[in-house]
Amino acid sequence: MTARTVLAIDAGQTGMKLRLRAGSVIEDALLPGIRTHEPLLPQLAAAVREAVERWQPGERLVVAAGVSGLTSREADAASLRSLVADAGAGEVLLAHDSTTSYLGALGPGRGAVVAAGTGVVTLAVGADRVARVDGWGHVMGDAGSGYWIGREALDAVMRAYDGRGPATALRDVAAARWPDLSEAYIDLQSSADRVSTVASFAASTAQLAERGDAVSQDILRRAAHELAFSVSTALHRVGDTHHPAVCAVGGVFGSPLLRAAFEDSLRAGQHDARFVAPLGQGIDGALALAELEPRHPLASFVSSAGH
Repeated sequence: MTARTVLAIDAGQTGMKLRLRAGSVIEDALLPGIRTHEPLLPQLAAAVREAVERWQPGERLVVAAGVSGLTSREADAASLRSLVADAGAGEVLLAHDSTTSYLGALGPGRGAVVAAGTGVVTLAVGADRVARVDGWGHVMGDAGSGYWIGREALDAVMRAYDGRGPATALRDVAAARWPDLSEAYIDLQSSADRVSTVASFAASTAQLAERGDAVSQDILRRAAHELAFSVSTALHRVGDTHHPAVCAVGGVFGSPLLRAAFEDSLRAGQHDARFVAPLGQGIDGALALAELEPRHPLASFVSSAGH
């Protein structure tokens, strides 16, 4: 059987990774992230066209995309295929990035993956069930995410500023950006980049926690508990609570303190959890969409057209 040429897309808000696999040849590229205030499918179509122009893969291309924040309305592989058919795309596979993060981290096996960056989503796969927990965005969810940590950090800063909370070195970090803290909220609320700005304080929180700042340490421990609770919930929903594989990926887990607290918290309720390193990244999971068996529990979470 001739190997198919696959264009994989890992589309997030901070960047869009592209990977072309044609036989043993692999090509990679990075494009600007998706713009959530604009229609999604034309953006993906533009990325496909740019890849085709760059790499000239030929006819019968398989496009497999994992997209951050993909809604049921946008998960329309047929519509995307109609936009890129004249570029040589014969088949299109479209999934939420929780699906491709899972496949990239654990492959088709059972277990749970929690992916925590600016946002967070947890996915568990059992023998015949799939459970998604959180990933509901910074307004309604994303507990334990980079945004959540940054929001808690800024809350702590203003509590310290008012005298409602304990002193914290986070105040100096915020003051470096907003010398007049009394006007910080005005600048932040009017900024088009307010989500990424808030999330950027997660890195400072992690650094200060390692240096002993008690407020920062408390924030990270609470974030770790939220993340562990999401994983435990997802595993129980799919009925896979015996020695489950758990993989934690994303920038939030770059904090040794948070990762350790996450593992301790999960073990407290899930004593035999196995913490495993990721096999690959989201872009690898997007490639794996093209090989997913039709009977796999995740298959029902993939929109496909052009088989």
